[in-house]
Amino acid sequence: MSKYLSKKCIVDGIEFDSKREAKRYTELRALERTGEIGCLCLQVPFELVPAQYAESTKVYKRGPHKGEPKPGKCIERPVQYIADFVYTCRGKAIVEDVKGMRTKDYIIKRKLFRWRYGKYYEFREVK
Repeated sequence: MSKYLSKKCIVDGIEFDSKREAKRYTELRALERTGEIGCLCLQVPFELVPAQYAESTKVYKRGPHKGEPKPGKCIERPVQYIADFVYTCRGKAIVEDVKGMRTKDYIIKRKLFRWRYGKYYEFREVK
């Protein structure tokens, strides 16, 4: 059992973090079968903030990047938002997140997602 009392469950051989997310998947699959939505994808990662590297004076000595500077040591890993579902509907790209509990991390990532990808994707939160 998780911290927020959700129970993992399996549908079509896919493990979901909650019954609510699994239920939404079955609804979206039905809509995809009828042609109302298309290109349904699950657990799609979006980079919100790229990794940050220390400065380096080294350069590649051979290969396709010969002469280019090598990245230094990674000092900050990238920040990612992983969407529960991504699909198209009437020509629009939709990102959907199934939520039972809105955490502070989720709210910040949602805001960063809208700021970075808002003109390309419509964001929907399903309760």
